[in-house]
Amino acid sequence: MNDSPDTPVTVIGLGRMGQALAGAFLKAGHPTTVWNRTTSKADKLVAEGARLAPTVGDALRAGSLTVICVTDYRAMHELLAASDIELDGTMLINLTSGDSAQAREAARWAEQHGAHYLDGAIMAIPPAIGTAEAVILHSGPRPDFEAHRPTLDALGTVTYLGADHGLASLYDVAGLAMMWSVLNAWLQGTALLRTAGVDAATYAPFAQQIAAGVAEWLPGYAEQIDAGSFPAEVSALETDARAMTHLIEQSEAVGVNAELPRLIKTMADRSIAAGHGGEQYPVLIEEFGIPGDH
Repeated sequence: MNDSPDTPVTVIGLGRMGQALAGAFLKAGHPTTVWNRTTSKADKLVAEGARLAPTVGDALRAGSLTVICVTDYRAMHELLAASDIELDGTMLINLTSGDSAQAREAARWAEQHGAHYLDGAIMAIPPAIGTAEAVILHSGPRPDFEAHRPTLDALGTVTYLGADHGLASLYDVAGLAMMWSVLNAWLQGTALLRTAGVDAATYAPFAQQIAAGVAEWLPGYAEQIDAGSFPAEVSALETDARAMTHLIEQSEAVGVNAELPRLIKTMADRSIAAGHGGEQYPVLIEEFGIPGDH
């Protein structure tokens, strides 16, 4: 049976994100029970209509589903392993940050205790929760996700990734890799242009245009990776490597840190040495798939 608009929910963990999650449920009309080790963090939510549970066990019993957002997986296990906790039949949705192995282990643990379990990741800052800008990733059994999606929709744009409980964590860090890589590339370019008196605000629109253009390549490059075939339709890796050398030399000439382009050039050089110089840039996926200490 799917949730209804007045489905009761519980939120365990009232840091900034937990408070935002509980606030979004309240705003959507869900009877909301909250619990936090430091009870004063619930004051604003209680004033808005939430119920503060005296114990974790009481909090779990109050909701048709329980969203957990605590410091880490260890904290989650400590809270749920107390002797007075009964998990049989409960629906746990864990939005605590962690890695894929922790997510899969938590799912096994929850199943052993008779609970339904979805693991998730929040791709948003607290103020965005409750808006379409907040992307909430979920992984685990599809029936559990679909049954509770009407309630979870209160949090933002909810997305189902698959049955593997580790997928949400993996998508989370993959998203972080994209974010930091784009920002670091922009900072590299900004540092270069500042040496010529160009400020960051002037460069930003051009950088934005380049980033958007490169993003358009991803679906086609993904086809090459999935097929394991990398014909040089745009340019060969050895051509890109020469451009990397130019970036390194220009950075060093104007006194800008060149560690980042040097790192990528090292990976490209290894790929070229392995015979891939005539193939297209995505062939570097083979280098990214090798541990760094090889």
